[in-house]
Amino acid sequence: MKIKNILIISTLVLAVATSWLIYRVNNLQKTLDSFQGDVDLLGAGIKKVSSDTSELARRQTIKEKSQDQLLTEAVARITPAVVSIVISKDVPKLEVQYVNPFGNDPLFQNFNIQVPVYKQVGTERQKVGAGSGFLVRPNGYIVTNKHVVADTRATYTVLLANGSQKSAAVVWRDPNNDLAIVKIDGSGYKTVPLGNSGTIQIGQSVFAVGNALGEYNNSVSVGIISGLNRSIQAQTENGVETLAGIIQTDAAINPGNSGGPLVDLDGNVVGVNVAMVQGSENIGFSIPISKVQTALSKQGI
Repeated sequence: MKIKNILIISTLVLAVATSWLIYRVNNLQKTLDSFQGDVDLLGAGIKKVSSDTSELARRQTIKEKSQDQLLTEAVARITPAVVSIVISKDVPKLEVQYVNPFGNDPLFQNFNIQVPVYKQVGTERQKVGAGSGFLVRPNGYIVTNKHVVADTRATYTVLLANGSQKSAAVVWRDPNNDLAIVKIDGSGYKTVPLGNSGTIQIGQSVFAVGNALGEYNNSVSVGIISGLNRSIQAQTENGVETLAGIIQTDAAINPGNSGGPLVDLDGNVVGVNVAMVQGSENIGFSIPISKVQTALSKQGI
């Protein structure tokens, strides 16, 4: 009887001890789970702090750079890919000849009256205009304005930033926008990085690059974004063309700058310089680079 009672008591003690151990194990597991959650939160916090620190460091680096530094770095990045486009045509070659104004009238043959007149003696190839463009592909594709290469009877020569010259062929003219693409032979050309014209803001600093007045290649003018989504009317050989969604800038866009890039301080092209308002001060316009990106995609370039 005593042995039986001892066994019963031992069984009860063992059951209580087992229950207590199970309870302790469960509590310990809950503690471990809670601890793991804290570890995960700590890890996420560390990652966020690290990310925030990197972003702060990046912003601090930008802040420490002066606008002059940003500008000069961006200009150095862009100008090797900006080109001048020279327009040439066969024009009449004239020379002065002296003739009797009375022709063969016998009454006036002995008066020795001679007047100068211009006579055409053939033709000669001459430069008749110039514009700008920029390389968008290393195999020689160049973006410019349609009005720069509008004359189908003209020939076009591209002057590269390194001083070399290449004959150019017009491969596409936009029917709706003042854009065109020309091609030169060769490969390995430096190109411009294309930015996002959808994110630019009024007041943002930009600069224009181009062949100012057809004489000063890679001229740089600095300004800001003055307006967005403008609509303008531009005079062309075929009449008046309306351009919509245009960027306004006060960066000087001189004759010859047409087709050159409008660039942000990160060195990304955000527009194609297209026009200026005659008689105004610092009112120029650029076609958003998004239109160029769409065109390149559609043309498979």
